[in-house]
Amino acid sequence: MAVDAAPPSIDDLLQHIRPAVRERSEYIVDMPEGIDVKLNQNESPFDLPEGLKQELLDAHTQVEMNRYPSEQPEALRQALADYDGVDPDQILVGNGSNEITYTFGLAFLDPGDPVVLPRPMFSLYEKVMRLQEAALTSVPPRDDLQFDADALAEAARATDAVLTILTTPNNPTGLAMTLDELEQVVTASSGFVVIDEAYVEFNPEGTAIELLEQHPNVLILRTLSKGFGLAGARLGYLLAHPAVVTELMKARLPFMVDRFAEQTALAVLRRPSLIEDRVSRIQASITALTEALQALDAVEVVPSQANFVLFTTPAPADALQDRLADRGVLVRNMGGYPELEGYLRVSAGTEAENNAFLAALEMSLSEIPAGTST
Repeated sequence: MAVDAAPPSIDDLLQHIRPAVRERSEYIVDMPEGIDVKLNQNESPFDLPEGLKQELLDAHTQVEMNRYPSEQPEALRQALADYDGVDPDQILVGNGSNEITYTFGLAFLDPGDPVVLPRPMFSLYEKVMRLQEAALTSVPPRDDLQFDADALAEAARATDAVLTILTTPNNPTGLAMTLDELEQVVTASSGFVVIDEAYVEFNPEGTAIELLEQHPNVLILRTLSKGFGLAGARLGYLLAHPAVVTELMKARLPFMVDRFAEQTALAVLRRPSLIEDRVSRIQASITALTEALQALDAVEVVPSQANFVLFTTPAPADALQDRLADRGVLVRNMGGYPELEGYLRVSAGTEAENNAFLAALEMSLSEIPAGTST
């Protein structure tokens, strides 16, 4: 009679998970208890109006929940095409722009393929590229924290990069590239160039959509989480050449955009004045926040073209973040980026939230001697 082998241990089983996965960390944003003012994730401080929410509740009753959604939400695709002045077949709608980012990795990259990433930049991009075991070339910023367009163009050319990622305005710095700088990198690249415009609504430089017509290697990534205030709906979209959209569809999981999320986005898109009002109020909030920070002794602020502000103080960032959290205010410590050690990032809030943050900041700075750590 055969003797049953001992079941494998969990340690043995984990060895079957790819090293590229095991070497990464989870993407988790801490949420301590007792937070009243949440300014750490670049969200819109404004929820949807109650009347619009009621309209959406009524629409929800009409959704056939037993039916799969379309592979692409065609009504939303058309509405976004109208919004951006492009053809619907140039748009791919996703479950947030992050989902589309993962699709880039699946569609474009084999192990060892060259990828160019500037730094500092939203960390998810590096994570996705490392999961695909790409060969990364990381390009440091200029002294003013702006992306170095000359160095990025040269890196893309020298490595023959399959993929180059640019974010403008950039998270975490809030700084934007000019259209000329973007085109400089695009024309130097034989591969695809992703231009992430998550914060385009706040960007005085405007959009790079005009590059699409002359440069089929351009991919423009958008989200409805920031200016539209729909972070909870998980919707993002890509603008690209129709042939590229067709190929990317082959790498995606099916049915990624649910019917109710589509209805929510359509309702907001039918209200352009609501979007314009929210964006205008957030821009005013950032201006007021920046001016208030600049007025504080020894606080250095990076001018922002997004909906958040990066700043540094004489106090250690970790100690200051903790003191602010103790006072119910949550901001982001950017020390995970080597170039931003000592910096904190605060999102635009309502007037009351901004005032609460500034009051807590002044009190906390008075309590923490420069150079003190927790």
